[in-house]
Amino acid sequence: MRLGDLSYMNPWWEGKEDYHVRRWREQRLHWRPKWLEKLSLNPFSLNFVLGPRQVGKTTGIKLLIQKLLKENPPEGIVYINVEVLPGHRELAALLREFQELKTKEGIKTGYIFLDEVTSLEGWWRGVKPLIDAGLLENDVITVTGSSSLRVRRDMELFPGRRGSGREIEVMPLSFPEYAEIMGLEKPKLQTGMVLKLFEDYLKTGGFPASINGLPMDDLLGAYIGELVRFGKSLEIAKETFAAVIRSAPSATSFRALAGMTSGYSYKVIQDYIEFFTELYILGIAYLKQGNQVLYKREKKFFFRDTLLARLFALWSGIELREEALYEWIVQEHLYRRFGEVYYYRNSHEVDAVAGDLKIEVKAGKAHRRYPKNVRVLEKEDVPFFLLELTPP
Repeated sequence: MRLGDLSYMNPWWEGKEDYHVRRWREQRLHWRPKWLEKLSLNPFSLNFVLGPRQVGKTTGIKLLIQKLLKENPPEGIVYINVEVLPGHRELAALLREFQELKTKEGIKTGYIFLDEVTSLEGWWRGVKPLIDAGLLENDVITVTGSSSLRVRRDMELFPGRRGSGREIEVMPLSFPEYAEIMGLEKPKLQTGMVLKLFEDYLKTGGFPASINGLPMDDLLGAYIGELVRFGKSLEIAKETFAAVIRSAPSATSFRALAGMTSGYSYKVIQDYIEFFTELYILGIAYLKQGNQVLYKREKKFFFRDTLLARLFALWSGIELREEALYEWIVQEHLYRRFGEVYYYRNSHEVDAVAGDLKIEVKAGKAHRRYPKNVRVLEKEDVPFFLLELTPP
């Protein structure tokens, strides 16, 4: 494969508009992702952008390329969807050819975008030797991936070789971000609008396509494709999701979840749940007592986006419980704010503990008293609490 074979991925080489940019512009609601401003564009930089499928990583990259084209020659920017490459040697050959093209055109700084590297085992073998040889010292490389553990494992292979590069996590819009693009300005004066927006957010989640009313078959298909790509059984995945949803919002164990399946061992269920966390589908809240985190005790599993919860509930044939959905959304937002979330249990249970906050979530009215330091959120309180959470 030669660099010229990738012209369909790089339409700016021929003076054409990119497909993703055109689709973005045509959407009813479109916004420029804030995470683009966090990327380092100073050579040498090796950036890593992690996040779930269909969250807008590729579109964001294409919008950045559009901006770079205003001040850089088209030949100095290359985008490679790594999914189409048979191996790391082909990737290395393309990058060497790109360096030769830059030299020929008198271009000093190159911008290299490698999309969905987790689809190519050993992709780093096509990049690291070139960095070690100093061939990319004038370039900015941005790598994206949809599997957090696999990319972070590969990142460890670049110690001292990332320059000014940064690691950025791209997630579906939080409720405050969603409310902002919907035009909410003064929540306290727009109570009705807040409740209506939250009702809509529970249905669409924070994925750009769903917010724009597009069918979500592609999103579910993308995740099923990841399961197949990594050799996972769709039947076991369905039963695992079904067990997680049935048990929610109670704390549970891998053994208890395995007991809700047709006979899979707890080790198999644990492996699948850990894989789902890698794909940003599930999060885990561990039991915390005092300053001690009890990793082996029962855990609370939560979906990291409301749309993902709905999609996988439908896929596994299990009905979602409203109280679980509300608890999950609070746990996820606390996790994004503090980088960790736990739960607590002694004579009473507290659903979510993060920072100095202790939160109990009730879909209906609270019928018991909690300690003064526990904030109890009833259904109507949740969206306003989420809007109070300031970004880190």
